Amino acid sequence: MLYQIYSRFIWLTYFSVLFYKSLSNGYAAQTEKIRELAPTHSNESRKSTNHLWVEDRGPVWGFYAHQQINRLAVFTLPAEMMPFFKKHIQFLTDNAVNPDKRRYAVVGEAPRHFIDLDAYPDTSSTTLPRFYKQATERYGEDSLALHGLVPWQIQLTKYHLTEAFKQRNIRRILRVAADLGHYIADANVPLHTTRNYNGQLTNQQGIHGFWESRLPELFSAEYDFLTGQAEYVYSPQKAAWRAVFNANAALDSVLRFEEQLTTEVSESRKFGFEERNGVTTKVYSSAFSQQYHERLSGQIERQMRASVKMVGDFWYTCWVDAGQPDLRSLAKYDLTEQERKEDDDEKKSWLKRLFSVRSED
Repeated sequence: MLYQIYSRFIWLTYFSVLFYKSLSNGYAAQTEKIRELAPTHSNESRKSTNHLWVEDRGPVWGFYAHQQINRLAVFTLPAEMMPFFKKHIQFLTDNAVNPDKRRYAVVGEAPRHFIDLDAYPDTSSTTLPRFYKQATERYGEDSLALHGLVPWQIQLTKYHLTEAFKQRNIRRILRVAADLGHYIADANVPLHTTRNYNGQLTNQQGIHGFWESRLPELFSAEYDFLTGQAEYVYSPQKAAWRAVFNANAALDSVLRFEEQLTTEVSESRKFGFEERNGVTTKVYSSAFSQQYHERLSGQIERQMRASVKMVGDFWYTCWVDAGQPDLRSLAKYDLTEQERKEDDDEKKSWLKRLFSVRSED
């Protein structure tokens, strides 16, 4: 009980700083603060399934990677979509992390970021239905929420973005497109397809933040993100599940290579300390990170590339399914000060709710 209270206090403090920093400063300043405060994820216990605290998993992909994925996806779009998306690229970049900001404050948000495939005895389509309605009929909503909803959430958000395009609702297009990019990127993270999401079941605590945050920040500048032009997705439902299963196929390497490397090096070589903005933080050492990254043989680059391509493909598919509305005319519109203020107020409300969530049962 004391640990849960302490853990929640740390997370509330972390998100408090992050929220106010992101509201008052630009992308670069926000990224620096994220790097400074990024937690290494201590042993995380499962929460009761009250649709608010399902998993205390921490940010997924790392805020830095999420923002880069949404930003790069813009450049996969065709000429008809480019003026609108390029104009609002900073919004799509900054708001790529909104679902992570909501996960501890908005009821029902937490399960949308992952799926524990190993919680099911069989993941064939006959046993684990690919459509949400059929899945709830078989397992029930509470059970599905406990083990994660990300492939179904991608399908739902795809529908919402298509409708936003049909309505030519600029503000909603941008908000839902940013969210869809987030959920798609989550589906491509191997550690978000297993109950052992932070290595807590194999004595590898911290591997979650290591894989999704530390390594992209250190090495993504070297990655090749030229993925080609966005393509139409004929079966979004199949694409969402394919991403999840492809990510899960990489899980063995994620855990095994870290375990092997750990046995070869000393504790002092595995971890180090870095000072950022006057704060000394324990991190995986650069040498250990480099060796692990090399053993993964481009795995993180492949998963980030897959995310970028998939986000662009889904944005394009939503636009086509909506009848290809003229985005050039929509690009002339600027969000009003009132709309910007409402967005900021909504983000602040998430923070306020963090301090009033009910305690654990």
